[in-house]
Amino acid sequence: MSQTETTGKPKGRFKRVLLKVSGEALMGAQPYGIDMETADRIAGEVSAAVAAGYEMCLVIGGGNIFRGLSAAAKGMDRAAADYMGMLATIMNALAMQTALERQGVSTRVQSAIPMTTVCEPYIRRRAIRHMEKGRVVIFAAGTGNPFFTTDTAAALRAAEMGCDALFKGTGVDGVYDSDPRTNPDAERFETLDYMDVLARDLKVMDASAVTLMRDNQIPIVVFNIRETGRLAQVLDGEGVCTVVGG
Repeated sequence: MSQTETTGKPKGRFKRVLLKVSGEALMGAQPYGIDMETADRIAGEVSAAVAAGYEMCLVIGGGNIFRGLSAAAKGMDRAAADYMGMLATIMNALAMQTALERQGVSTRVQSAIPMTTVCEPYIRRRAIRHMEKGRVVIFAAGTGNPFFTTDTAAALRAAEMGCDALFKGTGVDGVYDSDPRTNPDAERFETLDYMDVLARDLKVMDASAVTLMRDNQIPIVVFNIRETGRLAQVLDGEGVCTVVGG
């Protein structure tokens, strides 16, 4: 299978980007699990970004398979529940790797929990080298520690990789002052400061992730991953989104 070829310098102001995708985004219309048609569509968006010259890495949640917090709330040991959630992210990462390689994109999965029979262990310098060679790297198993969300893992990996931005793909086209799916009068923000997000408790990412992005001056770009072509538009500086700290 051939490697997707780049076409030169990317149009947007970001070159190396971490894309955070929720596990729920992979469900499509299903109530749970992985819908491979949806995975293929998202892979197509990432493939187009690589072809345009962007260096891409991904973190995928595990909520479509297992939610550690929900299980802990029902009495399961929190650490054990979080480890189960990390295993769910590895399953999603392998599914996305398959979808990307069907697009001709060379992809590597790196896990914070060593699982050498199915993927690489997380090694920072190796991951950077993969991206420099045009490969997509998917970071799985969160930070490798319980009590941390995949949002925090995404922020950590974005900082470690020296990313220019963290793109968070959601089901809405930015950050609102309330849920636009239940409040038709919800206001969407074009830009926000990190402290605005923390002080107003806006549901962008958890507080530790936002703080880590603030400390490293990495913008958070929130956009609708469910709309075909939106990732390319936002990367090129043209799509509808909310930029935090940009």
